[in-house]
Amino acid sequence: MHLKLDVLAIGVHPDDVELGCSGTILVAVAEGKKVGIVDLTRGELGTRGSAEIRKTEAANAAKVLGVQVRENVGLADGFFLNDEAHQRKVISMIRKYRPEIILCNAPEDRHPDHGRSAKLVSDASFLSGLRKIETELEGVRQEAWRPKYVFHYLQDRFLQPDFVVDISAHMDKKLESVLAYTTQFFNPALDEPQTYISSPEFLETVKARAMMLGKRIGVIYAEGYISDKMIGVKSLDAFIQQNT
Repeated sequence: MHLKLDVLAIGVHPDDVELGCSGTILVAVAEGKKVGIVDLTRGELGTRGSAEIRKTEAANAAKVLGVQVRENVGLADGFFLNDEAHQRKVISMIRKYRPEIILCNAPEDRHPDHGRSAKLVSDASFLSGLRKIETELEGVRQEAWRPKYVFHYLQDRFLQPDFVVDISAHMDKKLESVLAYTTQFFNPALDEPQTYISSPEFLETVKARAMMLGKRIGVIYAEGYISDKMIGVKSLDAFIQQNT
């Protein structure tokens, strides 16, 4: 029996999770929850670095975040589809770790892989709960499993979040996890072509986004999410108190 997770964060490229939801991961880990990361592709089409280097960077970022497990599905960067074959691969991951909550890519974004993977994960999350869809892992038939929630983290484009998570205590560690990708982000010692995300200004926008979302709820930093379904709370104490 494989480790059961409370939260499974899925990113189509290594570093998507760090940019989009690593603060929330750190919050969950600090609360004692079991958290894992699954990267769908190796990011092999990226301008800087290589698939092998990004594998090492992803492992280093996982150590910073303190997650229980991280693995890569190995889908084709840029060319994966939301079809039965790919859905079955994601279903197998969901059934392997049986998370209560999935965090995944934004529903639409600058990079077309982001929105496409968001729909792939949403569809697979529902289908994973159908027992007549049969999958195997290591020669053993998997049991059906459907996560309670699928939440989409915000990425490059600003989308109106349904809720935000206070990450104020973990912002420094979030940025540390991002900078574990030494080939992808600002690194003056690196002789690589400049890209959209490799300027020092890009990292400032990551911090500014978190500040903007935090301000909306009266905290310093926050991460935003779009939910596939209505969210409920058991108590009014679940709300963060704000000064009016």
